[in-house]
Amino acid sequence: MSVDVVLIGRNEGQKLVRSLASVAPQARRMVYVDSASTDQSVANAEKAGAVVVKLDMSVPFTAARARNEGFAALIAQDDPPDVVQFLDGDCIMADGWLDKAEARLRSKNDLALVTGQQREMRRDASVFNQMFDVEWSRPAGEILTCPGNMMVRVEAFEDVGGFNPSVIAAEDDEFCTRLRKAGWRLVRIAEPMAGHDANMMRFSQWWKRAERTGHGFAQVGHLHPDYFVRERQRGWVYGLILPIVAVVGTLSSPAMPVLIFGLYALSYWKTTRGLVAEGLPNEEARAHAVYLTLSKFPNVIGMIRFHWRRLNNAQMRIIEYK
Repeated sequence: MSVDVVLIGRNEGQKLVRSLASVAPQARRMVYVDSASTDQSVANAEKAGAVVVKLDMSVPFTAARARNEGFAALIAQDDPPDVVQFLDGDCIMADGWLDKAEARLRSKNDLALVTGQQREMRRDASVFNQMFDVEWSRPAGEILTCPGNMMVRVEAFEDVGGFNPSVIAAEDDEFCTRLRKAGWRLVRIAEPMAGHDANMMRFSQWWKRAERTGHGFAQVGHLHPDYFVRERQRGWVYGLILPIVAVVGTLSSPAMPVLIFGLYALSYWKTTRGLVAEGLPNEEARAHAVYLTLSKFPNVIGMIRFHWRRLNNAQMRIIEYK
């Protein structure tokens, strides 16, 4: 065993216990970074044999900052790693993942990152869990970005300065973008990597996460204008411009709201058709398309929130949804 693992979490309860148990037999060393949990997370991590790092909560915490501090704790060891796996505390690592991913990462010197196949463990518990599962399901091959569960070459991590701790959402996209711009390659392999437990059961949770996603679109797009272009355009058009046109246009033409509604219906139809083409059953595709169409409203709220913070030099505090 030659790979060290950084796990991050906050009040993950038994999910963290199961996550640590899945990692311990595979990893050389585990570091758990805790963001002010009020449950038994710290004690459970220590019991599992992990080195525990408690974030200083006088500074706004982000997943990016947590991963950086976990990485720093590993590098400070007498025998630091040259490969690190990052894993969220609500995920269960697949058996044999570290060996398979490490072999692929070490096969090419220009590979910075290897990720794998991630699925939702309780996929059909809610439509929101189903949407997570679809989000995770991506083909193997060379990639532009990936979610935060990833194996990274230490040399590459240090080359780009790690994660940007001020990015509160889509910090993994931002990190991957800097890796690619620095000349590194990123790969997803066709091997099971992790099971994720979103446990998203309420509309309010989904709405807040969609707000956070919008904040990520805007913040990462501000740092890298060539990234999240279409996502930002859709947010502004469907989340803000069309509603304003519908309200203002009503004063001059009663037909305007009908026209605008037709544009949303067209967007819904195209989204449904695209999901079916990807292999989603018709009923699921229709349900997912409703929320994907609706998501432009919380997305634009998150985008506006980012720009308001930026223009007012305000802190980029995380938008919680759990």
